[in-house]
Amino acid sequence: MITLHDGGVFLKNGVPVQDCSLDKAEAKKNTIAYSILAGHNTSGNPDKLKIKFDAMVSHDITYVGIIQTARASGLTEFPLPYAMTNCHNSLCAVGGTINEDDHVFGLSAAKKFGGIYVPANQSVIHSYAREELTACGNMILGSDSHTRYGALGTMGVGEGGPELVKQLLKNTWDLDMPEVVLVYVTGTPKRGIGPHDIALSLVKATFASGFVKNRVLEFVGPGIKNLPIDFRNGVDVMTTETTCLSSIWETDEITEGFYKAHERGECYKKLAPKDGAYYDRFITLELDKAESMIALPFHPSNAYTIHEFVENATEILASVEKEAATKFKGVNYHLTNKVKDGKVYADQGVIAGCAGGLFDNIDEAAAILKDKSCGNGYFSLNVYPTSVPVSLELTKVGATSELLKAGAVIKPSFCGPCFGAGDVPANDGLSLRHTTRNFPNREGSKPSDGQLCGVALMDARSIAATAANGGIITAATDIDYEVPHNEYHFDKTVYRNRLYYGYGKADKDAELILGPNITDWPKMEALADNMLVKLAAVIRDPVTTTDELIPSGETSSYRSNPLRLSEFALSRRVPEYVGRSKAIHALDLERRDGKAPEELVKVLSNFGDASSLLKNTQYGSCVFANRPGDGSAREQAASCQKVLGGYANICYEYATKRYRSNCINWGILPFTLPEGADFPYSEGDYVFVPNVREGIMNGVETFAAKVLKADGTMDDITLQIKGLTPDEKTIILDGCLINYYAEQNK
Repeated sequence: MITLHDGGVFLKNGVPVQDCSLDKAEAKKNTIAYSILAGHNTSGNPDKLKIKFDAMVSHDITYVGIIQTARASGLTEFPLPYAMTNCHNSLCAVGGTINEDDHVFGLSAAKKFGGIYVPANQSVIHSYAREELTACGNMILGSDSHTRYGALGTMGVGEGGPELVKQLLKNTWDLDMPEVVLVYVTGTPKRGIGPHDIALSLVKATFASGFVKNRVLEFVGPGIKNLPIDFRNGVDVMTTETTCLSSIWETDEITEGFYKAHERGECYKKLAPKDGAYYDRFITLELDKAESMIALPFHPSNAYTIHEFVENATEILASVEKEAATKFKGVNYHLTNKVKDGKVYADQGVIAGCAGGLFDNIDEAAAILKDKSCGNGYFSLNVYPTSVPVSLELTKVGATSELLKAGAVIKPSFCGPCFGAGDVPANDGLSLRHTTRNFPNREGSKPSDGQLCGVALMDARSIAATAANGGIITAATDIDYEVPHNEYHFDKTVYRNRLYYGYGKADKDAELILGPNITDWPKMEALADNMLVKLAAVIRDPVTTTDELIPSGETSSYRSNPLRLSEFALSRRVPEYVGRSKAIHALDLERRDGKAPEELVKVLSNFGDASSLLKNTQYGSCVFANRPGDGSAREQAASCQKVLGGYANICYEYATKRYRSNCINWGILPFTLPEGADFPYSEGDYVFVPNVREGIMNGVETFAAKVLKADGTMDDITLQIKGLTPDEKTIILDGCLINYYAEQNK
């Protein structure tokens, strides 16, 4: 159903054409993506973008750090609409008072700086943005990787918190004009096919090869008119898992209907590529050929049709067990025992979040479960509507009562099941979820404590079919049911009664309320002349996620406390990392105090006069991973390393732009290896980079470094840092973004 086409394509008369006499450079300007990016570019250079956004969104894992950083850098008032939702740290019994302390801080910040505050359980971040912040042709920046509103004609970008800080301080998001990939949509999905089936197929087709990495996906074609708006939103939000930069869809009367239903008809306008638009690559997506899908642990790209999976379940599940054994030493994960008499049994179903908790998904799941039962065995079904307005409408049309009668549990708007803070299955459990991710620990298990379970992603329709079948994994296309056609009506009453709308109403005299867990960032040094790093973690996995760099789940309670949170860094992947980094950092603190630690003197003597090098050589920890940074936009994946004294990452490539940007904004040098280079080094080896400050200052992209191995032998190694912008160079030289702004404000 999905075909990837190398090479560019023109869109002529609504049809992809590879041979065309039009000038490609000019024809690139005819895409929707180009027009929106160009319209938000303040640089005057169409190739080097400096983007200012129309609105921003954050949730309660990220907004405290963003505001604290911006406040330390001179923030006085939010210069654009900034919504702070409370959908991640909503379980206020976890960690004592600290989650609710963050919420009180958020409301006080909204009052002081002029923000929008969405209390806990009212809406998940992306639902609120869709309902109240999107507009055709606009751009929204969010501190969450699934900031995607392309189906509503709004380009959404998920980045780490420091990029939001830049916008709050009236600076820009800087990048080269990205390539645009045409996703040409045809056909009509058959009954039982939902947005997750399409999305998982797209992720499977594109992720491993990086076909759309850091590019913009533009959805166009005759099949779009056959998709309801919730279906489009459900596919669009999952484009994050392809590693694309952003997304945009052509708009039509169905898009207009969404805006009118949400009392914002003026926010609609027709968006479509101009005739002859040129795309750098293209994908054909045939909706009529879609099948019900399942993505096995531990990545959304590990996807199969449900029929293929069930037919080969023992073999496929054995491969997951093998991967688990590799990732989690000493912990056994049993999945093949889910296969009984040719059927595969799951332990749990969850429909939740910005992907799963949409009105149409839950309404159709209720229709599938009408007059049926989830059973009284081990299988359970939990449903989280994405916002209170959605929950209200589901109640009005009777979907909620049908689900409750079937034995499902209806829960409040909460992102917990998406990141490991809700509905944790039993050990060895298999949870089926219509959520965004199934990375390790996203279900909340703790391998370090001998606990391991896993998530398989499925569409809400097939989850409901599975529930109706007693937990036996079942494709929704295999059952008979009547698809409901309930028109959605948005009721804003609860938002008017409960949300704080403060944009444009900043009160500089309002008190900022800081709980005892909310702390400032520790002081960070500027980049020294030379750098010495010791490898504290070497990870050989093909991809390392941000969830592995800083686990989600209950650790989220400490997001407002950099030192407490850093204790969790790599804890579920390399448990020794924190201790190693602290020991390295302790020696550097001694060096800063003018002392000469014996270990440091001994190591530096291999690279020159140790007494001289001690004065101008930073010493810190380093992480090597093949391809780090897939997944969440959370800045803490980098900031925790820096708090522990981390000064560099070394890799073959960064999985996402946002993780590389996070490293830069926290003063971590984002080294890469030359193509084809080997990195045969281990924890405990040292990497010395001479004249690194001068090199960064002068725009050097290739650094001659040396590796001192544990056995005392020395190797030469080449490291690269390519494509730094002038601002990024200065941020690295200053030591981090906070220092950068402090220097500007002197």
